[in-house]
Amino acid sequence: MKTQRSQLGVSLVESVTVVAVAAILAGTAAPSLADFIGSRRLEGAATQLATDIQFVRTDAVARNQPLRIGFFSSSEGSCYVVHSGAAGLCSCAATGSAECSGDAVQIKTVQLPSRDKVGVSVNAASLVFDPLHGTVSPTATVRVVGPQGRAIHHVVNVMGRVRSCSPQATMPGYRAC
Repeated sequence: MKTQRSQLGVSLVESVTVVAVAAILAGTAAPSLADFIGSRRLEGAATQLATDIQFVRTDAVARNQPLRIGFFSSSEGSCYVVHSGAAGLCSCAATGSAECSGDAVQIKTVQLPSRDKVGVSVNAASLVFDPLHGTVSPTATVRVVGPQGRAIHHVVNVMGRVRSCSPQATMPGYRAC
């Protein structure tokens, strides 16, 4: 009498089927994951910028000295520099730090490299915060733009307060501009 042995393992056909299904699922999920990462980078940069604008306003009053945020853009990306002194005395360097001249003092620099596909554009070269009243001049709309046309706008009013919105409500959690 012969005894039957039970099968240990899987066949080649079963293995190939599992690998094919896994590849299809990974191929379907990859664009969604890239989209998710791009949205999180955009939201992170926008949140940091809104926080920095409020910080500059508060810090100008605390130091009793006018402070400025200067915005810059190049092929390597965009950045902004928080500094004291007049407009044009600080700029972003290719090394990732700020270069200041004259009596300007750099307080903070934030780089947004082009490889992250998130950038900042603004309708004013810089914003200066008055230490006596906490006001800003000029008022501006700062746009944080990410991949696939998504954007978050920060509208800075004369009191230095920030109202955030998203054009056509492309970013969840932000009202439409």
